[in-house]
Amino acid sequence: MKRLSALTVVAYSVLFFLFAPLFIMIVSSFGENAAIQFPIEGFSLKWYVNAFSNQSFMDSFLLSLWIALSATLAAILVGVPAAYSLARHQYPFKSAIRDFFLSPTLIPGIVVGFSLFKFIVIQCQLDLLLGLFLGHFLISLPYVIRVVGSNLDQLDFSMEEAAWTLGASKIRTFIEIILPNIRSGIFASFMLAFINSFNNIPVSQFLSGPGVTLLPTQLMGYIEYNYDPTVSAISVLLMALTVVIMILIEKTLGLSKVM
Repeated sequence: MKRLSALTVVAYSVLFFLFAPLFIMIVSSFGENAAIQFPIEGFSLKWYVNAFSNQSFMDSFLLSLWIALSATLAAILVGVPAAYSLARHQYPFKSAIRDFFLSPTLIPGIVVGFSLFKFIVIQCQLDLLLGLFLGHFLISLPYVIRVVGSNLDQLDFSMEEAAWTLGASKIRTFIEIILPNIRSGIFASFMLAFINSFNNIPVSQFLSGPGVTLLPTQLMGYIEYNYDPTVSAISVLLMALTVVIMILIEKTLGLSKVM
């Protein structure tokens, strides 16, 4: 019992240190004072009004949303077939190819950001928007391959082979049998890739430019000169947005019926 009690205390301590900063941030976003403090003095929504009225924040938010969604969708379209191929077939250097796909998650973010800046902006001289899309696609792809690949490793491919025997084409079998059985993995990989892309700082910092700035970079610049609860308000809104997106995707994919 003493051991169980000690483990319980440790568990509650971990939960406290995980959620206390979030709780303080949420509460501080409703304070009246022009400083992030806890407990707050008075209740106000002016920091949320400030967040929505700041055109730079709105522009960078919409751009971040577009980049994250488009890059993540592209990663899904490329990553799911790639993960299927890696799980289903045997060919030379398979392990090396898998490691290559996952390499952006193993390399420090600042190295990835600088490398992409060197290649996309300096070497290829691509448009900043295209550069941001490609950069975020590359950092999103490993999450899709890793999560969907783990899902596929547990899948019984005898169903697919039975469908082939009955005359179904490989494309139809993939769409009607494989995809429905891995949609929970697709959902999880989408969320991980989207959140990582939307919140990414190193790649966004290196590939941003005049008039093309993503929200994390915009917030970093704002905090440098203004340390007020506007940042807390934006953080709360982003958490709420993440929850809404998760619910919408879950309802769209019908995961509540299969999980």
